[in-house]
Amino acid sequence: MRKWKRVDTVDGVRYRSAMAAHESALLQSLANSMLEMLNDRESDSPTDELEELTGMRTGNSRPPEDETMRRLLPDFYRAARDHPAGSGTAESLNSALRSLHEPAIIDAKRQACQCLLDTLPAAGGKFELTEDAAHSWAAAVNDLRLALGTMLEIGPDGPDRLPPEHPMAGHLDVYQWLTVLQEYLVLGLMSRGTR
Repeated sequence: MRKWKRVDTVDGVRYRSAMAAHESALLQSLANSMLEMLNDRESDSPTDELEELTGMRTGNSRPPEDETMRRLLPDFYRAARDHPAGSGTAESLNSALRSLHEPAIIDAKRQACQCLLDTLPAAGGKFELTEDAAHSWAAAVNDLRLALGTMLEIGPDGPDRLPPEHPMAGHLDVYQWLTVLQEYLVLGLMSRGTR
């Protein structure tokens, strides 16, 4: 994977890079897996009679049971200290906020992944993104990295390595590659353009 280059064109800002075929295939696989996870979470939402009457979408009021999805769809509210009314208040607030906002959050995550898939060079090679597409890529790569990091149980301090016999050892390399991809993309988004 190459670094990203920002270019100012008459049609607006563009971000250019290139990927090897195996990198494109890997990103495609990860993004498709993410879409499946998001679709499963959305399909798990209970039907709401009020939604049918008003058209207002509602989602799950319960947090995901799966740790990976819980990392992608965290609670909205965390009390700085115990609430005088008890922990039920924070749970009730999270439940209401999740029900109202989770569908839009899932849509945004799904759109970012779909944009990545739509603009990814399937066989590798050079490609170019609009500014909006580059921001979608940054969001999608961040979600992919968070999901994989959760599966690998990566905390703030690593790990930098896993023993070769560890069943997830190869996935750590993918996590580190996603980290570099994200860093290069963010640096590209922050750079000044050339003509």
